[in-house]
Amino acid sequence: MSDALKGHVLVVDDDPALLKVLGALLTQAGLTPHPASSAKDALALLARRPIDVVLSDVRMPGMSGMELLAEVGRGWPDVPVLLMTAHGTVPLAVEAMKAGAADFVLKPFDREELLFTLRKALLHASNAPEPARAGGKALDGLLMGQSRAMTEVKALLVKAAQGTATVLLRGESGTGKELAARALHEGSPRRAGPFVKLHCAALPDTLLESELFGYEKGAFTGAATRKPGRVELAHGGTLFLDEIGDVSPAVQVKLLRVLQEREFERLGGTQTVKVDVRFVAATHQALEDGVRRGTFREDLFYRLNVVPLWLPTLRERPEDIPLLARHFLDVHARTNGRPPFRLSDDGLRALQAQPWPGNVRQLQNFLERLVVLSDGPVLTGADVARELSRQPGIAPPPVAAPLLPSPSDSATLESRRKDVEKEALVDALKRAGDNRTLAARLLGVSRRTLYNKLEEHGLS
Repeated sequence: MSDALKGHVLVVDDDPALLKVLGALLTQAGLTPHPASSAKDALALLARRPIDVVLSDVRMPGMSGMELLAEVGRGWPDVPVLLMTAHGTVPLAVEAMKAGAADFVLKPFDREELLFTLRKALLHASNAPEPARAGGKALDGLLMGQSRAMTEVKALLVKAAQGTATVLLRGESGTGKELAARALHEGSPRRAGPFVKLHCAALPDTLLESELFGYEKGAFTGAATRKPGRVELAHGGTLFLDEIGDVSPAVQVKLLRVLQEREFERLGGTQTVKVDVRFVAATHQALEDGVRRGTFREDLFYRLNVVPLWLPTLRERPEDIPLLARHFLDVHARTNGRPPFRLSDDGLRALQAQPWPGNVRQLQNFLERLVVLSDGPVLTGADVARELSRQPGIAPPPVAAPLLPSPSDSATLESRRKDVEKEALVDALKRAGDNRTLAARLLGVSRRTLYNKLEEHGLS
């Protein structure tokens, strides 16, 4: 493990001796451990301080590790959870992956393997895109809509789900590609099998290859036991490969073989493993451009592009915004313990007038911020404008622009931007009671982005 690796790890186990051992191990590796002797204590810690990774035992009195995993997924969806178990089997790993676990570790654990697994989780957490907030019911809203564009998409999803052909989901970030992949799985004959996902852009080549194909004991430093990869874990179900356009040519070759032959070898192994997996891939990139540049294999592109499906942007279906807004307002009011909210006509028009470059994900985060920061119960166009002006990096428009700009104008605009950004950060921290996880949500940014901004403005 790199000495430069840093992060806050919440360690959850009812064994005080193991907590002490893990605390010393993580501290020695440069990480900051936060021990909790129960899932209840762990949730309280998550609410009070920033956590990068949760490392939890599976079998604990009261709330189990699997139940804790579900709670973390609902409240802190951007925090990866690793599960420790002395009863590690592939079926348990499949159950954990289906439930959203980032990985699992077998007890008694090997020091190097544990640190290797933590390193993967920390890399994934630092590079993954902003997640859709509050899974479950809130995520269901991503494919809501009665516009012609969404009606066509849902009809195509129903048709594609019945087969086994590889599906390539295209579209901008925040349009709901992961939910579309899950809908394909849930609507297919494979729905009883696992739905396993992997964000390809979040890991470097060496880690991505081990995540995909697994490894044998002794394959590399830290490989203390055999570990199944995501392809193997998805046997009988669906494997969702997000941001497939970021995969390197070396890994593309191995992916091509799996797609063609449905077989592979684990890292460090010689035995061929055969799998029955349906592949669904997603990208916001133009893979055709990668093919022309030579950075993406043409044969792999054709193997992935069997059933192409485009997810429309939110600006292409503004008529769906009222339905989405009502749904998200209801969800976030319940989640945040607020009374019901509704939008006035001018509030809805203000939302529909926005371009929403982050698509439904951005709209969802923005509406949660409105719920938390507004008095309610009616949200007006003025409320929408107020919260838009509080977003970091957005300065209020100047009263008048000079006809002949002077060299100092750019500095003035930059200083205004910084002033507005700092004011928004201070306001969010105040409203969140200095809870930085909540402050990041109010601002619609990741916790890591929030920490960087706080440091930039001298507020850390």
